[in-house]
Amino acid sequence: MDASLVLAAMTGITLAAACGLRAFLPPLALGLAARFGVLQLGPSFAWLSSDPALVALGLATVVEIAADKFPIVDHALDVAGTVLRPAAAAVVALGVLPHLPVPIGALLAVACSAGALGVHALKAKTRLGSTALTLGHLNPLLSLAEDGVTLALTAAAVLIPLAAFALLLGILWLMLRRRPAHGEA
Repeated sequence: MDASLVLAAMTGITLAAACGLRAFLPPLALGLAARFGVLQLGPSFAWLSSDPALVALGLATVVEIAADKFPIVDHALDVAGTVLRPAAAAVVALGVLPHLPVPIGALLAVACSAGALGVHALKAKTRLGSTALTLGHLNPLLSLAEDGVTLALTAAAVLIPLAAFALLLGILWLMLRRRPAHGEA
């Protein structure tokens, strides 16, 4: 297997996971990376680096990040994110892996969408718990942490895919390790 394909897959998977936290930041970063020649998108995804797409994704990113700091609004964003985040995950994953054969590309898009949906579900569950325990007062701090994780994963995925993928695996391991076993309190 080609090493560049493996790195591209790591980039796509990591960006897709980051979409589970923020729908618009990873596609924006991907579009900017393509615009500045850091990576190349497939012809079907070149639109991500166009002026209209970058402006729209930039505005959407700012609105999503700002709106997520408000306890009631963050839950509305989570509802919308149930559709948006998996779709964004499919776009970023396929954007960096455009030359995959159709069945493999489609399966990767579905897997990445499912992964983003899983990250999104865990985030939403954490937010609901935070809202119940702190009446939403902790939600803005959780949102800032999510911004930082998304930014770190996205930047690393574009600039150093192997490290980003390792970071993603480490985060997933910590998240799974912290979950109580079935039946525990």
